[in-house]
Amino acid sequence: MTRGMRRTIIITILIIMALPALPQRTADYGISGGMITYLGEQNPLNAFFRPGPAAQFFYRYNFNPRQAVRANLLGGYMTPLGSFAGELGATYEFNFFPYSTFRSRRVDYTPYIAGGAALSVMSKAGPFFSVPFSAGFKVNVADHIGVEIEYGYRKTFTDKLDGQYEITDPGGEPVDHSTIHNNDWYSFMGVSVTWKMYNRLAGCPAFAEMGKDKNRKRR
Repeated sequence: MTRGMRRTIIITILIIMALPALPQRTADYGISGGMITYLGEQNPLNAFFRPGPAAQFFYRYNFNPRQAVRANLLGGYMTPLGSFAGELGATYEFNFFPYSTFRSRRVDYTPYIAGGAALSVMSKAGPFFSVPFSAGFKVNVADHIGVEIEYGYRKTFTDKLDGQYEITDPGGEPVDHSTIHNNDWYSFMGVSVTWKMYNRLAGCPAFAEMGKDKNRKRR
């Protein structure tokens, strides 16, 4: 692993650790259920080759209705490889339309894209660095509750997921059967439910005034 990769992993972990300390009023929590599979020497082209079950938990901080940062913990079973996989990552999200789960009289919805960095691990391979990128669709179905569907790939920088480092022809020369070359990929497709958890009184002027009075008495 190069020095640049190690630095990116450290920054990713620091972002993940810092996210829960940000104001909760603009935060979403979510759980996902879906499938995970892999692309590599054993499966160079089929994006839905023998998918295995996967689940995800994530925390999202919304900077504004169009931009957010998400930390996620993903786990699943890689059926073609007979191996469990895990991921700890952070991604930046961009919504094409303004979106919020604070539902009023309208239904908010938007397609979105996301990209970031992650530290992944498999039961048959050591930790490795990966770059997740995905696309999805969000819709708020109730006040403070949203539903999302997302599909994305993880570009890895290892060829150890399937234990095959390259495919060769009879003469021993490497054969590239797809655009993924010799580094393995894996993908995740899932449906998520998100919700907001925060103190409803935090946005109340009376609550804010009570806090000021307490600070005056302490002085």
